[in-house]
Amino acid sequence: MEYEKGYVYELMDKGGPTDCRESYFKEASDEMIRARTLCAKANAKLPNDPTYVQDLEELFGRKLDGIRILTPFICDFGNRVKFGKNVFINHSAILSASGGIEFEDGVSLAPGCRIATINHDFNERHTKYTYDKVTIKKNAWLGMGATICPGVTIGAYAVVAAGAVVTKDVPDYAVVGGCPAKVIKTLNQDEQKE
Repeated sequence: MEYEKGYVYELMDKGGPTDCRESYFKEASDEMIRARTLCAKANAKLPNDPTYVQDLEELFGRKLDGIRILTPFICDFGNRVKFGKNVFINHSAILSASGGIEFEDGVSLAPGCRIATINHDFNERHTKYTYDKVTIKKNAWLGMGATICPGVTIGAYAVVAAGAVVTKDVPDYAVVGGCPAKVIKTLNQDEQKE
C-alpha cells in the first residue's frame, strides 16, 4: 500500500498505534537514525567546542538562539520538539520525542531528566507503539533525574523534585515529588519571578 509522506506523524499525533512492520514507518526510522547521528556528533565534541550547537541546530531544524542544551544529550526525533524562549536543558537529558514535546518559555531541566512520549502496545509490544505529547509550561523546573511519562503536562512555574516519576498532569505552581509523583505543596504565585 502507498502512504503519503508524513502519514506516520499523523498517526503519532492521533496517539497511534503505529506498526514498525508497515512501509509508512520507514520515515520514522529514518528520522531516528538522523537524530541519533546528529546527537552522536554533538556528544563527540568537547564541551568547550561551540560547534556542537550546529549539530543540535540541524537536529531541531532551527537556530537555538536563547536555548542552551548541554551535552551529552539524546533525542530520537528532533522534528517533534518545539522550543519557546530561554529554555535550558542540562547534560544527560534523554528526549524520547516521537509523540511530541513542547518546552514553553523559561523551562529548565536539571541533569539526567528523561521525557517519554511513546509506549509499547501491551499485547504487541515488539511491533506496535502508542504516543502522547508532553508539554512543559512556562518557567517550569524539572529536578535532577526526573522522569516525565507520555501525555503529561507540567504546569507553569511548577517544580518537579529530583528523581520524581510524573505520570499525571502537574498543576501550575505545584511542587511534586515521589514515584509516582504527588503534590507536596503549592508555590506562592506572587513570589515567582520571570
